[in-house]
Amino acid sequence: MTDQAEELVSIDKQSAWASELWRAYLTGDHSRLGLKVHAVNRVFRHLPSETRCRVCNAPFQGVGGAVVRLAGFGAGHSSFNPSLCDRCEKIVKKYQVGLEMQLTMLFADVRSSTSLAEQIGPVQFHRLINRYYIVCAEQLGQSDALINRLIGDALIGLYVPGIAGPQHGRKAVEAARGLLRATGYNTPEGPWIQVGVGIHTGVAYVGAVGSSTSVSDITVLGDPANVAARLASEARPGEILVSEATCQMARMPLSDCEQRTLTLKGRSEAIGVRVIRS
Repeated sequence: MTDQAEELVSIDKQSAWASELWRAYLTGDHSRLGLKVHAVNRVFRHLPSETRCRVCNAPFQGVGGAVVRLAGFGAGHSSFNPSLCDRCEKIVKKYQVGLEMQLTMLFADVRSSTSLAEQIGPVQFHRLINRYYIVCAEQLGQSDALINRLIGDALIGLYVPGIAGPQHGRKAVEAARGLLRATGYNTPEGPWIQVGVGIHTGVAYVGAVGSSTSVSDITVLGDPANVAARLASEARPGEILVSEATCQMARMPLSDCEQRTLTLKGRSEAIGVRVIRS
């Protein structure tokens, strides 16, 4: 075997390992990880720390965190979710791995942001959006969401079984309610920013996109992501639009909620939703 062929085989093996690592993180099933990974996980598990990576068990804090840093492992928090270490995130991005799976997606969108930015100016608008992002990130993080990204004035939270558990749809709905409360809905002062939320459950691709040698990002792709985004854009201020798919999956008592049938842009078939108000 030539050196080039050996290198390609090595890359394929590493990519397959990275794929299994990512699958374990998203689904919570670690059974297909190799013996070496399990051995490292066992070692890390015995290093003291209150918090650690959900995939490799690398400790973030205390004596355990200091030990892995001295060993050159790193193990800081991932920007994607504090339950993942930055080293595991880098592996996912490097090998461009992903997984097609069922998950629940939450899109939170600021209403009338263009006119708002014009009224209050760019500096004040930046401060407002930054406050909104901090509040949303806290609410989503507490509910075990993977905070995908902030796109303009929209924030995306991904609820996967490996982190949020089998009731990921229910967690997304509860997080949306908390988000509205945190932005001032149902308070004497009223909302300090106008927000609408869309939630949908479906099978989508969750993984790294971009170039392994330059810019790479972890994102969600597929029709379910488009549906969740469209629902957020259709939601009025203080509304949470929950698709029937999420309602059925979450088994939540939403029968008393208003029911709407929406025709979303880019889709030929209408979609049924439940409306939860602040």
